[in-house]
Amino acid sequence: MDAKTEAIMRSGSWSKRLWRFLVKVTKAVDALPNTPSCRGPSEAELNSQFSIVAGKNGGIASQPRSKSVLGMAHLAVWLCLMAVAQTGLAQEMFPSYLVAKPLSQPPQRVLTLYGYPGSTNELQYARALGGTNSWRPLAQVVLTNSSITITDQIPPQAGQRFYRAVSLGATALAVPDDFAWIPPGRFLMGSPDTEEDRNSDEGPQTLVILTRGFYMCKHLVTQAEYAELMGNNPSWCVGDTNRPVEYVSWYDATNYCYQLTEKEQSIRRLPAAWSYRLPTEAEWEYACRAGTTTRFSFGDDPGYSELPKYGWYDADSYTTNKPPGASYFMLGRYYMTHPVEQKLPNSWGLYDMYGEVSEWCQDWFGFYPGGTVLDPQGPAAGTERIVRSGSWYDDAYALRSAFRFFCEPKNTTGIYGFRVVLAPAR
Repeated sequence: MDAKTEAIMRSGSWSKRLWRFLVKVTKAVDALPNTPSCRGPSEAELNSQFSIVAGKNGGIASQPRSKSVLGMAHLAVWLCLMAVAQTGLAQEMFPSYLVAKPLSQPPQRVLTLYGYPGSTNELQYARALGGTNSWRPLAQVVLTNSSITITDQIPPQAGQRFYRAVSLGATALAVPDDFAWIPPGRFLMGSPDTEEDRNSDEGPQTLVILTRGFYMCKHLVTQAEYAELMGNNPSWCVGDTNRPVEYVSWYDATNYCYQLTEKEQSIRRLPAAWSYRLPTEAEWEYACRAGTTTRFSFGDDPGYSELPKYGWYDADSYTTNKPPGASYFMLGRYYMTHPVEQKLPNSWGLYDMYGEVSEWCQDWFGFYPGGTVLDPQGPAAGTERIVRSGSWYDDAYALRSAFRFFCEPKNTTGIYGFRVVLAPAR
């Protein structure tokens, strides 16, 4: 890749992930001797293993799947650049592009559409290219992630097909700076029988597979954030509005998420396919563990000697002298919440996952099923909602990653708060 091309590709508000992909494949292709030209596939190629890359402007290339198949990615780079230059959308979104591959059992073809989350695209096909070709609609899709896969059930008599994706517009996803990306993955939810200080409802351990990533706020919702959106501050421990909001019910927390979604969509910072919401219990524990299997994301910490670096709980949330603002006076101590992000984060950049206030989750309470589950949402009905993590009031054992309890959704106390996630609407 020459310097001029790289400078062009760096311009505009491109997705960093797309940028890294394009640079990687383009550099890999630069070393190949023959980069394919933009042309349609022959009948012979259609009968062999090939891929099609279609740009937003309708450009298409094909190549037999050999060692030089990466050459198509080189062309895909230029298709994307051409689309941005011709449509003037560089400041809003990167262009959608399509990859089509035959399945081993034709006549079916897997279409993978890549583009900006929230964008609406119409997939079209034609039987021939040229001035007289006629593009026909195949499907209209809204991207909830950066890609979506569709299978085209091609009739046996259809013969060859060419594909393109036409963008119908989008509201660009504006992710707040204080949100961290949580990638999809799998983890063991709950605790093993041998874990020190465990509770019985933390088992049986269940393998959870989360197929979609999401964004999670790095900190608990603060009193300032809550008051600005909802017009009131229900908290008891006032005096510093950077403290987490508390004295909120599950209904208060979910209403906050609804109002935040409505606000961000009304000012076109949030696509219709996305929303703010509470995390599921599985999402919460997955994000809390940050890829670890120990009692805490920073290790087992058998004597709880490291815990004060990461969380607020009964051993470090008080003072013996009356502090400014409100506090809870118990046994000669003044307990209170503290401003967010004062302790160390976990390795995924999330603060106060241990202690400070307990966090409402989306799910009804239920026991773990064991085995393997895919994107669990909890029971369909119940009487209590899940709450995760201990609080400033709790003993150290209640701050473990696997610790869970439940409460009626209408309840409000000074130990209940929440954080929000940003994700495609379910």
